[in-house]
Amino acid sequence: MSAHIEADTIRPTRSWKISENTRDRLISVASPILLLLVWEIAARTGLIDTRFFPAPSSIFETLVTLSSTGELWQHTAASLQRLFIGFLVGGIPALILGIIMGLSRPVRAVFDPLISATYPIPKSSILPLALLIFGLGEGSKIFMVAIGVFFPVAINATAGVREINKIYLDVGRNFKASRWDTFRTIALPGALPVIMTGIKLGVGMGLVLIAIAEMMGAKSGLGYMIWAAWETFSVEQMYVGLFVIAIIGFVLTLVLNEIEKRLVPWKR
Repeated sequence: MSAHIEADTIRPTRSWKISENTRDRLISVASPILLLLVWEIAARTGLIDTRFFPAPSSIFETLVTLSSTGELWQHTAASLQRLFIGFLVGGIPALILGIIMGLSRPVRAVFDPLISATYPIPKSSILPLALLIFGLGEGSKIFMVAIGVFFPVAINATAGVREINKIYLDVGRNFKASRWDTFRTIALPGALPVIMTGIKLGVGMGLVLIAIAEMMGAKSGLGYMIWAAWETFSVEQMYVGLFVIAIIGFVLTLVLNEIEKRLVPWKR
């Protein structure tokens, strides 16, 4: 009997503590909800001018209306399509060039000054040139996204390769690894953590630039919807476009974080 009592007394109690990852996810979800709640209270109590800052509830009603008519989905699909194509057009060459620049001093000597000189140019200022070259069609929008993605990916890929311990490259040379094997088995995996950071920055920049590009000479897309709402002073519709862009950026960041956890498990 006493043995049973002792066993019960020394039995470990169940811990209800949540993991740090779960806690961080809850905080990341709760913080925007709290901000919207404060915004709603401020709008209803007259602390802010609802002509310029309408209550989130009225913005949500406009979002539901635009969703039911299909207009919101049409604009969102157009922007996502341009973002995806522009990401491929700008990201893949940037990834290849960045890794080669990290591996080869002569290649880096050729392209590094060009990238250093053109990177500080505001990307939005290139829009008139893009419209001049590619016209008002899809080409100018895709080009703007590609430019926004290219620089962060190329710069981070180069930095990632150069941070690889040289001993791994020496081992590859000792085992007579070809350039493709060095690229595939050493440079790319070793630079992946920094490359993923560049991809996240590139996607964010691409979202900014696609919205700007769609405001000029486009008939579809979230940027066009925001600009058309500004022209008619439809403030709620303008905020709907801004909110959707923010949600897309948030979701893409979550997706890229999950991809990074699987591609770069040693970074945890």
